[in-house]
Amino acid sequence: MSGYWEELERPGPDVVAISGAEVRAGSRVRLMPRAGGDVFDLALAGRTAVVEAVEQDLEGRMTLAVVVEDDPGRDLGLARQPGHRFFFSPDEVEVLGGESEAEGDVSPAPGRRRPRILLAGIGNVFLGDDGFGVALVDRLARRSLPSGVEAIDFGVRGMDLAFAMQDGYDTVVLLDATPRGEPPGTLYVIEVAPEEGQADVEAHGMNPVKVLGLLRAFGSTPPRTFVVGCEPQSRVSPEGEELVVALSEPVRAALDPAVKLVESLLHEIHQQEVHRT
Repeated sequence: MSGYWEELERPGPDVVAISGAEVRAGSRVRLMPRAGGDVFDLALAGRTAVVEAVEQDLEGRMTLAVVVEDDPGRDLGLARQPGHRFFFSPDEVEVLGGESEAEGDVSPAPGRRRPRILLAGIGNVFLGDDGFGVALVDRLARRSLPSGVEAIDFGVRGMDLAFAMQDGYDTVVLLDATPRGEPPGTLYVIEVAPEEGQADVEAHGMNPVKVLGLLRAFGSTPPRTFVVGCEPQSRVSPEGEELVVALSEPVRAALDPAVKLVESLLHEIHQQEVHRT
């Protein structure tokens, strides 16, 4: 199993201390770019922003990826689209009050509870890149997740996932290898249509669409469901004799970006709950 555990290397730091305050995804800051910096950064001087991610390069330098609060394209920035996501060093920001309790967290409107969200890692760690979802949920489980968010490894236990999805979650995010014909390592966010899937009982198998069908067969309405998927390079048949317990290099390299993608999705889901009428 050593090849599999090598995939679960410690992620980079998700928090940085600035003037005695902890800054993480979801923290609010005022932008104060240094003189002589990039002209686009200087144009943002004095604006307030939300930290989308804390990043660290190979030399250990810390950078804050931020989204400007009054940017009309803020949602694009939270989806990590260029042009709406900016980068500043920790000494170029001033920490503001009103930061969230956990990274990516958003306070609900008065009288509203925080949404319950399940991050479900699925896949078979003995079948190469099929273990992507399990490796990703392990990384997420070791981070500071927003209140109300749970990260659970379901492996190939489709029946267990179906029962868990009936446990009052508002949203479920399935983490899985997702072949769609793009280059290996490509990441996807897919919102699953509520009517998708047919019931097919496989207690020790895992097919997200069939799990949704199984829920309806139980008489339950599936919660809002997303898939955060990764294009696999290696696909090992369960009927084959060879076991592969390591992810391919492109899929392994996609794990850190996938963590950030899930965090951005959680932030977006919370924002939608806060502003929902």
